[in-house]
Amino acid sequence: MENRTVIQEFQLLGFGEQPETQIVLFLLFLAIYMVTVVGNLSIVALVITDQHLHTPMYFFLGNLSCLEFFYSSTILPRMLATFFAGGKTISVNECIVQYYFFGFLLGAECYLLTAMSYDRYSAICRPLHYGSLMNFQISTQLAAGSWFSGFLANNIVIYFISQLFFCGPNEIDHFFCDFTPMVKLACSDTQMTELVTSILAAVFTLPPFLLTLLSYVCIVVTILRIPSTTGRQKAFSTCSSHLTVVTIFYGTVMVVYMLPKNNTLSALNKVFSVFYTVLTPLANPLIYSLRNKEVKEARMRVFNKCMAAA
Repeated sequence: MENRTVIQEFQLLGFGEQPETQIVLFLLFLAIYMVTVVGNLSIVALVITDQHLHTPMYFFLGNLSCLEFFYSSTILPRMLATFFAGGKTISVNECIVQYYFFGFLLGAECYLLTAMSYDRYSAICRPLHYGSLMNFQISTQLAAGSWFSGFLANNIVIYFISQLFFCGPNEIDHFFCDFTPMVKLACSDTQMTELVTSILAAVFTLPPFLLTLLSYVCIVVTILRIPSTTGRQKAFSTCSSHLTVVTIFYGTVMVVYMLPKNNTLSALNKVFSVFYTVLTPLANPLIYSLRNKEVKEARMRVFNKCMAAA
């Protein structure tokens, strides 16, 4: 058997080596991370503390905000480190761990967005049965199932990745440890790993996407049947925030994973990866804070209580 040295570390190339852009990008992404953390944790706190938000819709929103906090914390701190020379090095095990949490949270988000779209479908298309279709027990089961689905799917993928060995080169042309750029560096046969991952990706992402799409088709049809303009606007306002988040998330994920994998498009791939790994967690609290009446009112109630206590 041929002698090959197994490497222990990767180099995350990130966004290049230009010194003049590194500080600017570092400050930009640091600001994004801070706003993301504060925004998502404030929504979680509002959902827990404000009784007016103790409904299935906001229960799912609290789960989504919690997920987005962990999601951004999986990607951004490591990305910030790549803007410095010593921070580009990451051990193989750390890289696999980062991909584990990334894949787990990505899969969970697909199902959680589907659960949220089903909640909006039940509220708009079947309002008389909403109480029975979306009670506390069902919403809890849907949320738990979303987290478990992401956990299950990625555990299988990680098992196959952990069987690979890497002997060089060790440069990952990305700002985090994604599946394709990491597996491309493996010296062992990756056919089975790639096949299993493709099957699991199809099984665990295509059904939630189709169910989300079907839910919104039914919602749009129902809204268009409402005779009054005011009624249509009111119905659409209850799901517009979620629809915006879904569009940004699935739109960018599809572009990234359906683009041809070649060197010409690697820079474009990184740009679109920023959208669903960095900007989607940032957009979630901003969209719900700016467009959702109940969240704005809950924030105002908390602010008034704080002022009264002071």
